[in-house]
Amino acid sequence: MASPLKDFIHNSLPDILASVGNRKSQLNVIGVGSGEGIVDLEMLSQLCQKHPGVLVDNEVVEPSSQRLNNYKVMVAQKPDLEHITFTWNKMTASEFEEQWRQKNITKKADFIHMLQMLYYVKDPGATISFFRSLLDKNGKLLIILVSGESGWGKLHGHLRSQLCNNEISQCVTTADIQSLLDARGVPYQSYELQSHLDITECFTEGDQTGELLLDFLTEVLDFSRTASPELRQGVLRLLRDSQCSVETGGRVLFNNNLGVIVLDALS
Repeated sequence: MASPLKDFIHNSLPDILASVGNRKSQLNVIGVGSGEGIVDLEMLSQLCQKHPGVLVDNEVVEPSSQRLNNYKVMVAQKPDLEHITFTWNKMTASEFEEQWRQKNITKKADFIHMLQMLYYVKDPGATISFFRSLLDKNGKLLIILVSGESGWGKLHGHLRSQLCNNEISQCVTTADIQSLLDARGVPYQSYELQSHLDITECFTEGDQTGELLLDFLTEVLDFSRTASPELRQGVLRLLRDSQCSVETGGRVLFNNNLGVIVLDALS
């Protein structure tokens, strides 16, 4: 796990989770876009340390069967999880929302987390509103995305129309979510998780690592082969720009910051 995220989970998250549940004997958690569960289990561990002896009902929402399976395997191998029940939902966030509404479920959640998943929903604002509506009194909704201050935010902000395949993912950052919340007058806490990525090899034409990094940064497969020379030059120029990266000791370090937004339950 990226260490800035790990630091946040160990140092800041416990204080955020301290007030959830209000001495209930069971806490309800929903992980939206849980992937293989590595981060989920770290967060659950902090929750259980903050609320010892409490039972945890954990709903996992993840559309990839491979990732969900890996999560299940990890849970089966991990000791000390007998006080947590796992419900596996192999579905997208919007499918989960649809099912929840259809079944008219009234269960409330004490902690909901969305890890790097708002890129894949059609309407991030509506998704946030729905999951926030599921929070119990004192509940917390935690959103983790690339930061608006990051190189990602700058790169995709400048080249959104050329790089973003809106059918697959939205180029959304914490800055987008914050301005949306500000416009609605919704209060939130925000945290910036400092991180960088060495992208020096991107600037050596034909370098295999560099080409893979370019694919990763642009979210375009075989970017160098498929992009026009002008777009490729534009991307490289922007990647090297001080808005996206710093150069130190002959290396180019891309600003890879994550942002965290924490919302309270509707009052």
